Amino acid sequence: MESTFSSPAETALQREAGVPGLLTPPEDLDRVYELERVTKFVCDLGCQRVALQFPDQLLGDAAAVAARLEEVTGSKMFILGDTAYGSCCVDVLGAEQAGAQALVHFGPACLSPPARLLPITFVLGQRSVALELCAKAFEAQNPDPTAPVVLLSEPACAHALEALVTLLRPKYQDLLISSPALPLPVGSPSSQPEPLERFGRRFPLSPGRCLEEYGAFYVGSSQASSDPILDPDLSRLLLGWTPGQPFISCCPDTGQTQDQGAQAGRLRARRLYLVERARDARVVGLLAGTLGVAQHREALAHLRKLTEAAGKRSYVLALGRPTPAKLANFPEMDVFVLLACPLGALAPQPSGGFLRPVLTPCELEAACNPAWPPPGLAPHLTHYAELLPGSPFHVPLPPPDSELWDTPDVSLISGDLRAPPSWKLSRDTGCSALAQRPQLELAESSPAASFLSSRSWQGLEPRLGQTPVKEAVCGRRGIAIAYEDEGSS
Repeated sequence: MESTFSSPAETALQREAGVPGLLTPPEDLDRVYELERVTKFVCDLGCQRVALQFPDQLLGDAAAVAARLEEVTGSKMFILGDTAYGSCCVDVLGAEQAGAQALVHFGPACLSPPARLLPITFVLGQRSVALELCAKAFEAQNPDPTAPVVLLSEPACAHALEALVTLLRPKYQDLLISSPALPLPVGSPSSQPEPLERFGRRFPLSPGRCLEEYGAFYVGSSQASSDPILDPDLSRLLLGWTPGQPFISCCPDTGQTQDQGAQAGRLRARRLYLVERARDARVVGLLAGTLGVAQHREALAHLRKLTEAAGKRSYVLALGRPTPAKLANFPEMDVFVLLACPLGALAPQPSGGFLRPVLTPCELEAACNPAWPPPGLAPHLTHYAELLPGSPFHVPLPPPDSELWDTPDVSLISGDLRAPPSWKLSRDTGCSALAQRPQLELAESSPAASFLSSRSWQGLEPRLGQTPVKEAVCGRRGIAIAYEDEGSS
């Protein structure tokens, strides 16, 4: 029983930080980490100090990769681990602290634009893809050769899409290839029209065509992890893809396919539930989940304006990577909204879940803006920048005298009629008579105070002047898991 509910003190003191991954053989470092391309990137810029960012599972190879690059380029390399928010985002702040002139990001990336200008290159990896098996799976799922289909993939399989299209071109006429939205070199000429950029990918659409016309064939994931909730990149695509269009995922190793239509419906239903929770909420916690992605300050100001317009109170919390233990310290919050990159906002929740639901900015927009969604088909947005002015999906708040604020609204969770925003009631001049209060009452209080008053236990009573004074005594010595007077037991 003792080993079930507790662990010896030596276990906590000797535990190693991080999860070590498998080391790559030295002869495979050049291929796995694309060192030739990274070397060309550093030499072309003439950088003397370069930051190398690795996720936790690749830190085992960081020293060997840095040593190899220093030997070839003659530049000083600095190794950066995971950021305080997520490994998919570029740690521009850490690179600036090291005085780096450029940054190389290894591993999966959200490809969000950084908050500060810095030359960046990405090494997404090259996962092996069974092209013949994937081609046969595509033909089995798409018997109509004239149906428009776009080829998608996880970032590590993007290198194989061109070869896969070469096998399918003789039969299929309307194929569209997506590519990762990697940052373009500064000053690069653009002779072709700018392609559509969405979901962290670029889509070279023909004139007059739109992405909503295409079905999707996704190469990635695996047979063992068919649940897209475990894969933020696939969840992002399923939420934003056009409802009604087919979405097929294919395992790159075995060629086995799965129709993700039902799973996409469950994800959208979950998001609608979170929108209802946000509409019922009185207090909203805004979690600052990124400091390195562009426009995060503008997005934070936009969310605060949204909650104020809807008559809700909001509090900004900077806690790093959110965990159930951290957010449980704020039980006054009804919901939390995570302002992070698209992959960070859709990252899987830890085991045990959170005390309060964690939403994305898109769900808060749908809950607080009565003019949302915009006319026509609006996909579920996963990047907060798409909500800001200048985006085609931006919908301004209606004016205070708009009838949208007076539309009756019933909660689908509790069944109660939601009252209009408090500022709307205060401006109502329908009745000018003053009602006398029978007794003194607290007209307005903070949500934290009202929450505390509703609890059965409100803390220790001070009992000033009623407790006898005692002399100070010597307390325990040591750390909490191993006091000196406890011995070795």
